[in-house]
Amino acid sequence: MSSSVKKLAVDCIAPVTLAAVVAFWYFAPAALVENPWTLLAVSSVVTAFVLGLELVFERHEGWRINGREFLTDLFYFILINTVIGRMAYVLNEAPLRSLKEAWGIATPWVLEMPFLAQVALVVFVWEFGQYWMHRLMHNWEPFWLTHAPHHHITQLNAMKGAVGNPIELFLISIGVVALLDVSPAAYLCAFSVTGVVSTFNHANVKSDPPLFYSFFFTSIRHHSYHHSVGYENTRCNYGNALILIDRIFGTYKEGEGILVGQDDRRRLTIWEQFVFPFKPLIAMAKRRKNTTTSSAG
Repeated sequence: MSSSVKKLAVDCIAPVTLAAVVAFWYFAPAALVENPWTLLAVSSVVTAFVLGLELVFERHEGWRINGREFLTDLFYFILINTVIGRMAYVLNEAPLRSLKEAWGIATPWVLEMPFLAQVALVVFVWEFGQYWMHRLMHNWEPFWLTHAPHHHITQLNAMKGAVGNPIELFLISIGVVALLDVSPAAYLCAFSVTGVVSTFNHANVKSDPPLFYSFFFTSIRHHSYHHSVGYENTRCNYGNALILIDRIFGTYKEGEGILVGQDDRRRLTIWEQFVFPFKPLIAMAKRRKNTTTSSAG
């Protein structure tokens, strides 16, 4: 196999994986669609597959995962798929579904759309909200404090999309797609699509998808630039899965980041990530304590 053909094959891994996941949900029997563990199983298989790709097609040696990084990433992967996922359902999806029923909100025209059209609509509606939430986090200090821990990661890997402060992880898990009437398979497929794209755009895989994919979907090049050193560099390429939205609203920037992280690129511990949004309050409390101590002395 020539080098050019091999490179094309590697570059097409992300779109082929995406197509495979869509095909799975399209052909999945009702028993699998209705099983609450199927979405997690699909996400886990895709994540394990991409972690394996990192071993074979490494993009940057400096991002090479080690035991500590893997265990930290695994902790967050479990957290977002259990506690955060449950919170998002109880505090966002369930109330919206109740509101939909109480107010008689109905979109039967969506249910009549072809499967792929339903998936595309859910992905766009979800990502449109994600884009503006993400953009808000980078442009308003209180929200940035919740999101900054995600930008203190010093390497990118397949599970890094799940790493962050729990407040941020909850905020990015809310949306309005529960108000739409879509088939269960299309609904789950849409979230699998965003999960596949997010996994690849955080992965240490030397793969640059073709334009037919990267014009619409966020790639590692787009997202690594978003994670590059320096706060101002992060204020672009907000689309988690759809870089197309950045192109529409003028926040797209071309480039790639190799050195990623913030401030002095110090890796935060899990505890530091959890308390990061409260740093101003903690500092204020310490100043008051020191002032009180000085006055008493």
